[in-house]
Order: sequence, then C-alpha cells, then structure tokens
Amino acid sequence: MRTATTVEGSAGDWTELTEYVVEAEKLGLDVCWVAEAWGSDAPSPLGYLAARTERMLLGSGVIQLGTRSPVTIAQTAMTLAHLSGGRFLLGLGASGPQVLEGLHGVPFARALTRMRETVEIVRRVFTGEKLSYEGSAFTIPLPGGQGRPMRLSLPPVAVPVYLATLSPRMLELTGELADGWLGTSFIPEAAEDAYLTHLDAGLVRSGRTRTDLDLCQGAEINIVRDEAELPGIVGSRKLELAFSLGGMGTGSTNFYNNAYSRQGWADVAAEVRDRWQARDRAGAAALIPDEMVLATTLIGTEEMVRARLAAWKAAGVTTVRLYPAGDTLPARLDNLARGIDLVRALDAQAR
Repeated sequence: MRTATTVEGSAGDWTELTEYVVEAEKLGLDVCWVAEAWGSDAPSPLGYLAARTERMLLGSGVIQLGTRSPVTIAQTAMTLAHLSGGRFLLGLGASGPQVLEGLHGVPFARALTRMRETVEIVRRVFTGEKLSYEGSAFTIPLPGGQGRPMRLSLPPVAVPVYLATLSPRMLELTGELADGWLGTSFIPEAAEDAYLTHLDAGLVRSGRTRTDLDLCQGAEINIVRDEAELPGIVGSRKLELAFSLGGMGTGSTNFYNNAYSRQGWADVAAEVRDRWQARDRAGAAALIPDEMVLATTLIGTEEMVRARLAAWKAAGVTTVRLYPAGDTLPARLDNLARGIDLVRALDAQAR
C-alpha cells in the first residue's frame, strides 16, 4: 500500500503545515492531499507545496463541483501538474447542499450529472484540443452566443482524476470514470456491500477491474502505549464522529450518515443525527459506542493498528491516508512515521 496524508490550511499555521509536509516527504510519504471545505482553497497551498517538495505526489482533496467551471478546474489541474513536474492528482467531490447552496449560492441538484460531465470536460481539455461539448449540465461553447471552440494554451498533460464519493450511484460513476477513489467512513469488514460492489458495477461498464482503480482510504491514526489510554482517546473522537453523522449536511441529506448506515450502524446513525439536529451535541456524542470509533479509525496499540491495516489491505485498499493525532508537530510526525513503518512492514510481509 502507498501512504498518504491530508492537510488543510487555516490562518496562522502555514509555517507549521509546510514543515509537516516537508518532513512527511523525508519520512517517505507517497502522497499529500490538500483539503478544501469552507476554509482555505486547495490550489493555492498546492502551488506552494509543489515548490517545497521534490518527490511526493500532491493532490486536491477535494475541489468541489460548482465552485468553479469545469474548464477552470482543468486549467488549475494542468497548471499544478506543470508546476510540480507531473506530480499532481486532481481530486473532485460533489460536496453537499449546505456548503454549495449555503456558502456558494450554487444549486446542489443533479450532482451525478455534473460530476460525469465535469470529468469528461476536464479530460478533453487535458488533451490540448479545441473544446466542444454538449451535455445536459454544460454546453461549450455557449449556444446562441458569439464564442467558438477554443483550446488552452498550456501544453497537454495527463492528470489522474480521483473522485471522493460515498453514495451508491456516485460510487458506480467512480468505478466507470476515475483513476482513483477517495473514500472515508470506511469499515473494511463491511466495505464489500457498502462500497466495493458499487465501484465494481462501474468498473465493469468501462471494461476494467479493481486493479485499475486506486482505492485511497483515510482515517485518524493514534498509536498508544497500552489499552488503558484508549477510553479517553476514543471518547474525545466521538464528538467529531457525531458531527459527521449529524452535522455534515442537512437533516435530509447526509452522505456520511448514509454510509455508516450501510455498514451496520443505521440505528445509531439515525439517533445521532436526530440529537445533533436538535442541538444536543453532547447527547449525540454519548450515543456513539467505542466499537464504532475503533471500526473506522487506526486508533489503538501498535498491535491493534497493525491488525486494522491488515484488514484494510485485505479489503483492497491500495493507498492508506493517515491523519496523525497529536497536540504538537513532533507528536503528529511521530504517529505518521510509525504508521508509515507499519504499512511498509505489512507490505514486506506480503512479499
């Protein structure tokens, strides 16, 4: 398995964030994804990190549909690919109605169609040919206007496209069109029915198999000395999980809640959502059992984390995205280094 991490910039911590990424590359990390939610954008830090790194791949994790036109996304991807010497990966996500409609004022409807057409358009732009596209969400050039087909002046470049998807239909689209899948909320023991069969359906449509798709999964990693430390760490993680189940979206549209529900936690996920929507944050967190946290993270003793990584590998994960815990930069780098070492040892054992 390859190793990866995800960073997200915010005011005041750019120096530490850059140091973290530079040191992560020295540790042998393969990929660094830069997140974009409702804080900093992804492309700006990626351009800076391209100049501060030499080897690791850099990806947008993710650029949100609707916040930019497909051609602007393609321009950004091509620019970053050339800036980084071919090290850029384009990660795209549909986001959700709260962010798109509540923050950007862009309709969330028809996300599946917009995702398909965006991928098709950016790939055409990558070829360097003049762009002419007629879809149901996008038509280029604009009909009835004065424009004619154009091409970008940038040299053509092939940029791998990763899709961050959770719903069954979006997963099928990922299998059909993408080079990689940026997943989350992943329980390896339940992943076959929840995620992988849907990816397979799309892969079949494009004449491919799972070996043609990079399965990139992420989770917090926190390696402790002994199990006596776990109750406090697991307890502190429950509020974050409750936010995913109850606050990442709206009362009727929450893809994280749906994903956990498909993996055997439907009753808990529904109760947590109701409590969270009722503004009972503490009550929502209290409903989450320890097992639910441990199932979707890499928290535990070294032996426990090694076993979870083996389960991820057995489920078909090809890139593990590590979110190292720690109150200080050295602590986070220590967790990251230990995670990288465990992945390397697991791969060596498999050989």
